[in-house]
Amino acid sequence: MRVMRAENLQVMPDPLGLFFGKVERQTLIAKGTAGLVVAMVKFAPGAGNRMHAHTGEQVLVVTEGTGIVATEHEEQTVTAGTIIYIPANEMHSHGATKDSAFAHLSIQTPGETTLKS
Repeated sequence: MRVMRAENLQVMPDPLGLFFGKVERQTLIAKGTAGLVVAMVKFAPGAGNRMHAHTGEQVLVVTEGTGIVATEHEEQTVTAGTIIYIPANEMHSHGATKDSAFAHLSIQTPGETTLKS
C-alpha cells in the first residue's frame, strides 16, 4: 500500500505542449506500476488542454470546480462528482471554464497521446 498527498508530489512538465494557461499535473501512479497511469490535474480559470487522443482508455473524475469536456462532436459542462469515460483514440479536450478553477483525477491505461493536427 502507498498513501500520498497530492500537494507533496512534484508538478510534471508538459513535453507535448498539450496544455494552455496555468495547469499543474502531478503523477500519482506512473506507467507500469499498476497497469494504470493516475494523475491529479489542476487547471486555473480559462486553462485547458488542446484536442488530443490516447491509445488507451481514460476516465476523468472531477474533484473541484467547473470545467468543460469536449469531443469533436459535443461539449459538456462538468462539476465535482462527475465521472467521464473517454474511449481509446477518441479526440477530446478538457479544461476549466473562464470563471472557475477545475481539477480532476485522470485514470488511464498506458499508451501514447497524440495532438490533433
